[in-house]
Amino acid sequence: MQPRTKAHLALFTVAVIYGINYIVAKEVMDGYIGPRGFIFMRVIGASILFWTFNAFVYKSTTRIDKKDWPRLLLSGFFGVGANQLLFFEGLHLSTPINTSVIMVVTPVLVLLMSALIEKERIKPLRVFGILLGGAGALYLILGRGPTGLLNADTALGNAMVFLNATFFAVYLIIVKPLLVKYDAVQIAKWSFFSGMLFVIPVGFGQFTAIDLSTWTPVVYAQATFVVVATTFIAYLFNIYALKTLHSTTVSIYIYLQPLLATLGALVFAKDVLTWRIAIAAALIFAGVYLVSFSKR
Repeated sequence: MQPRTKAHLALFTVAVIYGINYIVAKEVMDGYIGPRGFIFMRVIGASILFWTFNAFVYKSTTRIDKKDWPRLLLSGFFGVGANQLLFFEGLHLSTPINTSVIMVVTPVLVLLMSALIEKERIKPLRVFGILLGGAGALYLILGRGPTGLLNADTALGNAMVFLNATFFAVYLIIVKPLLVKYDAVQIAKWSFFSGMLFVIPVGFGQFTAIDLSTWTPVVYAQATFVVVATTFIAYLFNIYALKTLHSTTVSIYIYLQPLLATLGALVFAKDVLTWRIAIAAALIFAGVYLVSFSKR
């Protein structure tokens, strides 16, 4: 299998995981654990998994150059610490629909950041693909009901989600040069280690306040999914794909998340196929294709 094909399969898997995460994470935070405590659990747990994976499964002994440590620390801040804190706090204060709508702006931000930070030329076909996929994602999400984006009750949460999207866009840009020199696993383990430096001070209090006596087996399973799948697997696959694909290509797969969540609802008979879903799917897949294969 070609490296590009493997990278696209990895991103598709990430989109499936994130599509599930919107609902799972929201349910766990509703009464069982605070968002900062959840991030503490998520980052510490994933860090242990990355270091264990690197030590016993995929061993990498390449030393990090001194000049690359500032960029690596920034990757931990933008891609792990601040990024996750803002997303979970925002999701806690907002709604899954609002969050889905706001995250649609991520590929646009990545394109702009590429031009500003890396001085890359903006390609018209890539821009068209982003707009096409974004239109499909919004058309699908807005069909679920009103967003309440201008609602005062969710304004702070919405702002945090937007800032999270901005930070994630910066992360995709600044981590890309590191992946040219180092293994994906090595970058992931050090990014999460540096991310812990930002997460521990703000999340330890909520983590110690967890009352495990109220947790049901379902809650344990949901929390495990967020740590293992949404954090460890998703970050590893994202970084793996980023070694081969353009940052904008990695980011546009976010458009698949609401679509895959909808398809999951169809599979479990919790939704019915409509023309809105079919049209949105066509627009999203067309957008992803144009961005992914614009050079061809």
